[in-house]
Amino acid sequence: MYAVFRSGGKQYRAAEGNRLKLEKIEADEGASVEFDQVLLVGEGADVKVGTPYLSGSVVTAKVIAQGKTKKVSVVKFKRRQNYLRQGSHRQFFTEVEITGIAAGKTTDKAPAKKAADKPAAEPVAKEAPAKAAPKKKAATKKKAATKKTATKKTAAKKAPAKKAAAKKDSE
Repeated sequence: MYAVFRSGGKQYRAAEGNRLKLEKIEADEGASVEFDQVLLVGEGADVKVGTPYLSGSVVTAKVIAQGKTKKVSVVKFKRRQNYLRQGSHRQFFTEVEITGIAAGKTTDKAPAKKAADKPAAEPVAKEAPAKAAPKKKAATKKKAATKKTATKKTAAKKAPAKKAAAKKDSE
């Protein structure tokens, strides 16, 4: 038999005799802990799923050790910005051994509605909605049609003959 339960914001799948490293739990080594947020209990084809939890179901475990994980380096770096921050982190954990799994009933948040409470609906034939004509895609090159063509104004060039005439006058 196995169970899926929540602890420390995470979900774990466990069977009897398994050893798990969970988020830190405030308990002494050798103490017994119970997890009542059981989501699923099953064995083979017989599986009970909670909505969200199974009422009355409990996973019991024995605390084996408290500890810290291996050191993980943390690096924050932005290139060409003269920015480098280095650090490290060690996460606390609690190692537990699963000693027992007790199955319970499923709990529903909303009670099931009875058929007698609902008014009898008269069968009404629904008409098939008429298909609308597909819309044509708008032309993507509207810019060319709406954009006014800008005419280039060119400055009137002076004739080289005038330059030559001006040179003759200055001599």
